[in-house]
Amino acid sequence: MTWHQQILRVNLSTGTCTREPLNMEWAEAYLGSRGLGSKYLYEEMDPKADSLSPDNKLIFATGPLTGTNASTSGRYTVICKGALTDAIACSNSGGKFGGELKNAGYDMLIIEGKSDKPVYLHIEDDKVEICDAAEIWGKTVWETEDILAAKYRDPLMRFAGIGQAGENLCRYACVVNDKHRAAGRSGVGAVMGSKNLKTIAVRGNKGTPVKDPKATFQIISKVNARMDDREGMARDGTLAMMDVTNGFGSLPTRNNRSVRFEGANKLNPEAMHTPNENGHTNIVQNGACFGCTIGCGRICKIDPNHWSVKDRPEYQGASGGLEYETAYALGSACGVDDIDAATFAGFICNEYGMDPISLGGSIAAAMELFDIGAIDENITGGIKLEFGNARALCEIAELAGKGEGFGADVAMGSRRLCEKYGHPDLAMVVKGQEFAAYDGRSMQGMGLAYATSNRGACHLRADPYGHDFETTEIAGKAEIVRDTQRDVAFLDSSGLCLFPGGCGWTLADYRELVDAVTDSDWSSEERMAETGERIWVMERMFNLRAGLSKADDTLPKRILEEPADVGTGKGLVCRLDEMLPEYYQLCGYDADGVPTKETLDRLGLS
Repeated sequence: MTWHQQILRVNLSTGTCTREPLNMEWAEAYLGSRGLGSKYLYEEMDPKADSLSPDNKLIFATGPLTGTNASTSGRYTVICKGALTDAIACSNSGGKFGGELKNAGYDMLIIEGKSDKPVYLHIEDDKVEICDAAEIWGKTVWETEDILAAKYRDPLMRFAGIGQAGENLCRYACVVNDKHRAAGRSGVGAVMGSKNLKTIAVRGNKGTPVKDPKATFQIISKVNARMDDREGMARDGTLAMMDVTNGFGSLPTRNNRSVRFEGANKLNPEAMHTPNENGHTNIVQNGACFGCTIGCGRICKIDPNHWSVKDRPEYQGASGGLEYETAYALGSACGVDDIDAATFAGFICNEYGMDPISLGGSIAAAMELFDIGAIDENITGGIKLEFGNARALCEIAELAGKGEGFGADVAMGSRRLCEKYGHPDLAMVVKGQEFAAYDGRSMQGMGLAYATSNRGACHLRADPYGHDFETTEIAGKAEIVRDTQRDVAFLDSSGLCLFPGGCGWTLADYRELVDAVTDSDWSSEERMAETGERIWVMERMFNLRAGLSKADDTLPKRILEEPADVGTGKGLVCRLDEMLPEYYQLCGYDADGVPTKETLDRLGLS
C-alpha cells in the first residue's frame, strides 16, 4: 500500500477543492514524488505556457516512503514550470511538512489557476478551505507561520509558503516550510506567488499505510544499522565540503574567477564551532527533519554584537544556519569571509523566501559587473558592490527580498541581470539557474552534470563526485553522469533524502524499503534503473516541448575557455564538447540531444 491513492486538486480560479483517485498505473511507472508529480505536469499542462501565468500548475508531491518511519522520510517535491529557468522545475524539501501532507491522506496536491485575491490553503484531513490571506499578505515567512500558528493553536500543524520574494515574483523565490527548510531552486515560490497563494497549512491524523508494518519495521531497523557514518554529518553537516573543495581547487570564488578561496577557513565547520573574540559560537545545535536519524541541519545564532543584528533583536535568536551551498553562495562566490554576515544573509533568504544559491550567484554576478564598471553606485543606490563587501551583501539580500531598489534587478537572477547590463557571459548559469558549489573545470563530471541537468545547474541531479575527486580525466565520466542521473531520479521519487547514501546505505537499501511498503515488486535493479531513466527522459521531453534545445546543454564561456587558476585542475577548462556527444549516445538521444523513437518506445513515452 503506502499510497492513500488520493489527490487533492485545488482550482484557485474557481475556488473549488476536489478529491480524485491517484493514477496507480502512473505510480507503477513513475513511483512518486519527483517522478509521479512530473508525470502529472507533463500530461496536464502546455510546456510553452508562461511560467507565471494561471496555466502553469503547482504540484506538491509525496513519495511512497514519505510519512513512514523510514529514516529521512519527510521529503516532498514541488513541481511546475520554473520561473527562473522556463524549464521543468522540481524542487525537493525536508522538514516536517511533507510527512504531515501525507498523514492528512493526500499523495499529491495539484494547484491550478489563479485567485483574484491573496489566499491560503487550510487542510485538516478531509476538511479543506481556501481562506482569505489579507492578514498575512505582505508578511515574511516567519511572521506568516507565527500568525497562523496562533490562530489555529495546533503545535503539530505545518506550513509551506512564500515570503515577500514570492509575492514580488523574485525569479528564484522558494517555498519555505518549517521556517528554514525549503523547496529552494528554480523559482517555485514565484509560481506560488503568481497564483496569489500565500501558504499551505496542513494537519494530518490519518497516518501512512504500509503493506506489512511488521516486515517494514524489521527492514528499516536492518538498513538503519548500516547507516554507520552519521557522526560527521551530525557535527559538521554539509559544511564539511568547504575544506574538501577548497583544498582540491573546486570551490567557486568571486563569480568563478577563481577555484580557491583564501577565506574558506573562516566559513568552515571549525569556524562555526569555535568561539569568536566575544566568546560567541555560531552553531547552537544540529537539527533533523521528519523521521531523520542523521541530523545534518545547522541551527545557528549570530553574535548579538555583530553589526548585522546589533540593533535588530528579531535576528538574534537561533534559526537555520549555513549549509555548504549557502556558505559558498553567500561566502566565497561573493568573496565574503564573515560567517555572521553570511548567516544573516541566509536568515534573510529563509525569512523572505529566496534560494540562497541563486541569490548569492546573482549578487556575485552584480559584484563583477560593478568591478568592471558595467554598473556603478548610481545604479546600485549608493552601495559599493565590491567583492568581499559583507555589508553590501547583506544590504542587497534584503533589497532583493523586498524587491526594492537595485535589489529588484538582483531578484531577476543573474542571467537576466547580466543581459540587462550587457555582459551575459558573466552569468554563471545553466538554463538560467545559478551554479552550485562545485567548479566544472576542476570537476569535469560535474561540468557535464550541470550542462545536462533538466532543471538547470544542479549538484543534486547526478553523483560524479567520487570519480571527479579521483581524476580530472574525462574517460568514463559521461557514463557515470548518465547512470547516476537515473539513480537520483529514482531516489528523489521514493520520498527519502539522498544523504543516507552518504552515510552507509546502498541503492539496494532504498529499493528494499520501497518494495517493503508497496504492493508491487520494486526489488530489481533493472526496474529501478528503467524507472529513473523514464523520469529523466520525460523531463527532457517537457523541456524540448517548452522550446529548450541542445544549445541549452552548455556552460558559461568562463568555464569553457578560461582555465582554472589553481588546484588540481589548474590550467584546465571543462571539456564539455568531448563529453556531450558520448553522453547523448549513451542516453539514446540523437546528435541534437533529442531522444530517439526507439528510446521513447522502450520507455513508454511515445
